Amino acid sequence: MNRSVERPRLLDLFCGAGGAAMGYYRAGFDVVGVDIDPQPHYPFEFHQTDAFEYGAAHGKEFDVIHASPPCQGYSRMRHLPWLRDRNYPMLIDPVRELLISSGKTWVIENVSDSPLQGAVLCGMALGLSLIRHRRFESSHLILFPPCPGHPVINKTIIKGRTMGHAREGGVMGVLKGFDARSAMGIDWMSLREMRQAIPPAYTEFIGKRLKQVLVGEVRNETYLIFS
Repeated sequence: MNRSVERPRLLDLFCGAGGAAMGYYRAGFDVVGVDIDPQPHYPFEFHQTDAFEYGAAHGKEFDVIHASPPCQGYSRMRHLPWLRDRNYPMLIDPVRELLISSGKTWVIENVSDSPLQGAVLCGMALGLSLIRHRRFESSHLILFPPCPGHPVINKTIIKGRTMGHAREGGVMGVLKGFDARSAMGIDWMSLREMRQAIPPAYTEFIGKRLKQVLVGEVRNETYLIFS
């Protein structure tokens, strides 16, 4: 990199309200977000535009690119009777092509059932009071701590808190009785925005590894995360 490795630049595509962005910021990145929808609570520089167009035009200006393409088409929730006939965008393959063509270090995030060629990270493996599995694929090797095992929760958010019983799924994956914002480590979003967000702790963990790659502490070769 030509600039100081202290604050490498990261492009956050399909950024939402900035859960992933905050984790990368805490890991030491300057973050720029892009989303087709307005994101008034996004905490960093933001561009409302098409993620593919912006990534193709500006991706090479960044040190790392993260993408969280829409997850609804890959979620198990799509099998619910009232969602079964809906069509959702399936963007993982074209997103992967875009990121590979950039020649940059990259990460793609999506739900655990998605076809990403990577491993699943669990909030409880990072010490959070949170059950929210997300799958990550990357241009570089990133080893995740294993899921410690836990009861899974099907819960409803009521005024920022959770009420739940056994079964995986639902909106937040937070353990019964815990405050959702505290469990997620997010205090700048609405609850509706949090339903689509990932906890910053996930990308803070990943970002610290990627910074090692950028400064040469880890061999700069191409790998996929694997489970």
